[in-house]
Amino acid sequence: MSTRLDWDYTGLASAYRCRPDYAVSALDECLRAAGIRRGMPACDVGAGTGNLTLALLRRGLSVTALEPNDDMRRVGIERTRAKPHVCWIKAVAESMPLGAGTVELIAFGSSFNVVERQRALDESARILKPGGWLVCVWNHRQLDDPLQRRIEALIRKAIPDYRYGTRRTDPSSVLASSGWFRGIRRIERSFLATMTSADVLAAWRSHLTLRRQAGEKLPAIVEAIRRLLPGAPEGTITVPYTTRLWMAQRSPARAGQSVSSGIPPGRELIAVAGDLSPRSAHAD
Repeated sequence: MSTRLDWDYTGLASAYRCRPDYAVSALDECLRAAGIRRGMPACDVGAGTGNLTLALLRRGLSVTALEPNDDMRRVGIERTRAKPHVCWIKAVAESMPLGAGTVELIAFGSSFNVVERQRALDESARILKPGGWLVCVWNHRQLDDPLQRRIEALIRKAIPDYRYGTRRTDPSSVLASSGWFRGIRRIERSFLATMTSADVLAAWRSHLTLRRQAGEKLPAIVEAIRRLLPGAPEGTITVPYTTRLWMAQRSPARAGQSVSSGIPPGRELIAVAGDLSPRSAHAD
């Protein structure tokens, strides 16, 4: 979700929506440890189609959802349209249109690996209230599961140097070295997601880590995955996942470092519900 929009989900939003939610117990433990309570303001960065936004709303938070991709944001808006206290904004992690010290929680749901991380952390520190919390969370398929091992094998046969990039790496050192965050804590919870074969395949089609490396091989790889799946497209499959979450508390400002407030001029705002951000003549 960088300013260059290197990770372009245009045309993939409906498929992306098929991905499972994060483990309820991981999110609950995180919010409890951070002292986050109902009514507090939060920001979901790279909100995508709204999975994490919805989870935060269900816990009573007031959420500003930032998502630069029009297709993803459109799906997220539709999914949260009936919810109070949510506002969607077209914006990137490196330039957040929120004032300084305005949120208690900032969350990156499967998005911290696609940003310019130091710039995103600088911006996160700016908009967090003193003592506020940053959360980075991903769902990882459990690769020791027999079916997942077979899928990994066929991917690596087609793409011998296939890499997951920073999506499966521990961000603790990046958080600590930014100079903004302390008290880093890791939470892991495993769960089983029941998905139809069609949804599993849709999720793979929207897997940009794979798409970027597979290129023209992608249709053949997805077809090979289809042949591995048991049952017809409407049949269900149990996929084991682990939600991995890192949380860190905002430190006092670094020496010589200041934070500014206000919304950058010309920023497009899309207000959907509630009154979490100013209206704009450029609203969607």
